[in-house]
Amino acid sequence: MPLRDTLARVDADLAAGRVPVARQRLRGLVSSFPNDLMLRRRLAEVYRLYGEPAEAGRWMYLEQDRDAAETSAFEARFHTAPQRMRALAWQGPESLARTTSAREQLAAVRAACSDAMGHPVDWGTVSSGEKADSRKSAFARFLARAVFLVAVLAFFAIWANGLVALFG
Repeated sequence: MPLRDTLARVDADLAAGRVPVARQRLRGLVSSFPNDLMLRRRLAEVYRLYGEPAEAGRWMYLEQDRDAAETSAFEARFHTAPQRMRALAWQGPESLARTTSAREQLAAVRAACSDAMGHPVDWGTVSSGEKADSRKSAFARFLARAVFLVAVLAFFAIWANGLVALFG
């Protein structure tokens, strides 16, 4: 469906009070057109209707006229530069941004992420920030498997004890 038609449906959804549907449509559009600042702004407006300042701040982060409280809420939720870089979901170089303030903000986030990672990163290679996250999730998987194994062993120990008591 063309962009204009989808935006018309978003407007119709909002007029009819179908805010969740409008939000979902806008999320899809931002996913398809990640560098369109107007779509990001529209999505932020919908999140304001939800009363979600962190998400509104996320989608207004590249705008010069962003709300300071929303920006703070976004930065509190995504407190590290790599998390912010992933959350912004920008694709391609900063030069694709249509405004100077967006280019500057994108460059600042990328530079902070590069500093945090200890090596240069691009908007397409934010995965380098996922190494620590994957280590944490690998440990969590290991821990879950260990707990499961202990539970299975305990079950069989109780079962074997019951069999011995029954026939012994």
